[in-house]
Amino acid sequence: MSEQDVHFGRPLSDPPLSPDEKLDVAALLDGLEHYRPRRRGWTWRKRVPNQRAYEFTYHETAEPLERSIPLPAAHYFDNIDPQPDCVITTEIASGRPEDDIRRMRMAAWHGADHLMVIRTAGQSHMDGLLEGTPEGVGGIAITRKQLRFTRRALDLIEEEVGRPVNFHSYVSGVAGPEIAVMFAEEGVNGAHQDPQYNVLYRNINMYRSFVDAAEAKHVMASAGILQIDGAHNANATAIKAWKVMAELLVQHAVNCAFSEAVGMPAELIALSTVPPDAAPAPCMRMDLPYAIALRDLFGRYKMRAQQNTRYMESDGRDATVSHVMNLLISRLTSADIQSTITPDEGRNVPWHYNNVAAVDTAKQSLIGMDGLCEMVKIDRDNPELKARVREVKERAVLFLEAMLEDGGYFAGVEKAYFVDSGEYPETNDDGIGRDSQGGVAAGSIVPRADDYLAPVCHHFGENHLELLAEYGVSPESRACEFIGGCTLCDDSTVPFIDELDPTDNAPLRLMQTAEARERGLITPEVEWAGDGVVVVTMFLPASEQVAEAAALELGREMNLADCEVIHKRVMHPAEGALVELKGRLDATVDLTTLEIPEPPEVLTDEEVREFVHERNVRCVAATVGEDEHSVGMREIIDIKHGGLEKWGFSVTYLGTSVPIEKVLDAAIEHAASAVLISTIITHADVHREMMRKLSDLAEEKGVRGRLLLIAGGTQVTDEIARDSGMDAGFGRRTKGIDVASFIVKTMREREI
Repeated sequence: MSEQDVHFGRPLSDPPLSPDEKLDVAALLDGLEHYRPRRRGWTWRKRVPNQRAYEFTYHETAEPLERSIPLPAAHYFDNIDPQPDCVITTEIASGRPEDDIRRMRMAAWHGADHLMVIRTAGQSHMDGLLEGTPEGVGGIAITRKQLRFTRRALDLIEEEVGRPVNFHSYVSGVAGPEIAVMFAEEGVNGAHQDPQYNVLYRNINMYRSFVDAAEAKHVMASAGILQIDGAHNANATAIKAWKVMAELLVQHAVNCAFSEAVGMPAELIALSTVPPDAAPAPCMRMDLPYAIALRDLFGRYKMRAQQNTRYMESDGRDATVSHVMNLLISRLTSADIQSTITPDEGRNVPWHYNNVAAVDTAKQSLIGMDGLCEMVKIDRDNPELKARVREVKERAVLFLEAMLEDGGYFAGVEKAYFVDSGEYPETNDDGIGRDSQGGVAAGSIVPRADDYLAPVCHHFGENHLELLAEYGVSPESRACEFIGGCTLCDDSTVPFIDELDPTDNAPLRLMQTAEARERGLITPEVEWAGDGVVVVTMFLPASEQVAEAAALELGREMNLADCEVIHKRVMHPAEGALVELKGRLDATVDLTTLEIPEPPEVLTDEEVREFVHERNVRCVAATVGEDEHSVGMREIIDIKHGGLEKWGFSVTYLGTSVPIEKVLDAAIEHAASAVLISTIITHADVHREMMRKLSDLAEEKGVRGRLLLIAGGTQVTDEIARDSGMDAGFGRRTKGIDVASFIVKTMREREI
């Protein structure tokens, strides 16, 4: 836990989560008025230098999770799941808090420990503190109930995975100070806070925005809440984002200086940095100098690296490649927090499995690049790199100096200095201009009286606490003692208001889906529980426009409702297009009616070895047909891979592209008990053809009854193999012990 962790009162004693059971949303909603967060303050990962896992030594990793889901290839490496040294973010935006927490649990198991609940509608437009759960504002964790419900779930999730999980939202809009207080009361750990965001992107009066920010930042600092600024929004809105590097540095500088001036310590300040371009631009050559300049100028602060979204489309592959390239920048130049953007960000359909995909992309890339900087050094003396780093800094300094000469930040905004398509000092007169006397909440600042007194703690500005002396309160004591304690010192005084919207809230939605949960009905989902949404990928041999229309019609033919093309990619103008279609499937599966096969029994090494030595079991193996692949078969039979030879099986391997006739003849010649064939690459159901041919030929030669026929391959399943005349089929991730156990058990049963 961080040094800022503070425990208040006695939180409800919720039972630990069971990895085999779903979150009990109803239980987490019950008794929220009594729930208090278990901890407060931001927490960093605990780095472990030279950490050993399996046969590897890692140089840039953190403590492992107690429970997690490793990367797909981990089963080759004893299922290790090393965790990168930096915090990993995922952004949750389901729009429903009861679905948010399910997504958070999944993300935490894959390695996320910074969970941001982002708005889908204007949290920044709010001009007052909301209570209850008004869903119409679009799924933002901004009401007290949403915050408390989410933090309560996260308290259990972090206990389940064995690592603190940071909860994050936004302190913005005219209600920013009130939101900051609520975040401090409810155990929020991190928040975006940047008054320039309000000014430039929400047109909130700049004086009001900075006054509010002073109060909000002061309160956030008191609760150990990590602040992340909003300068990255320039990259998301600029016409030519790669030309606004100088102004990004200035925005960072303004917020960092202002934050420290109002009492926020440097260690709680993080810069939200985004590479400003993407391929097909030569992005690495352009982004690296910017990242270096940023860290040279702001080395005192934390770096939160985020993926570029300005040039993101609906192509998940494209977004993932950009993500990996941005992660390389992070590893080369360091990042304290690595944000992840879901591969479908460009579609504005944030689905839970894409949250997990983005977290896995970050984890896989950062772990794969472990120790890279020890072998690959940035050549700071390279003339082109050195010149570009210096140029970016100089442009930023010139930008700041010119703004100061023109009267300061407010004057600069009035003259539209920010978010231009030109690289400073070039200007195309398309920057964002704001009137310092206009905007939302203009004229709403009330000057403090000379004897202003607010008997509350962590309050920014002139607060004449000495006036409390006449009431016997010492200036050294807490300001709130005069009123018997404030909510930031005594959270038993924090008020709680339940639902205000009787027609749209979490308990009501739970009632609507209660029968499905009780009966164990399974419905596809991508965003909300039981939403029925499925995604179909299809290639259509038609032009882009025709393919889109055809995909929608095919979706309707598949009985999908509300069909929508979410991605299309031309393969060739005349030859066809790839289309991804989403639609709603009005169907459910009753869990009680499913016939789920039991996993095959795996025998002990001793059982297998004893049987094989006693019976001198012989096998013949080959890759059949025209297939030249041997890796999969070798892993099943070779002793060095833990294959059949490990237990004493006598295996004759015939090689690749072996005719079926030769395989069977060899089995007869060697008096084999089992025949193993493999087909990896197979078109036109060649794997089925090979299996059927082996079975028929064994029948024809009269040896079928004394041979076990076993097939394997990436497209082979046990069901397909048995339908094709085999005794068993083995697919992906099969181990030698699986095949060995089957052979021994079946030979016993059949007395072969």
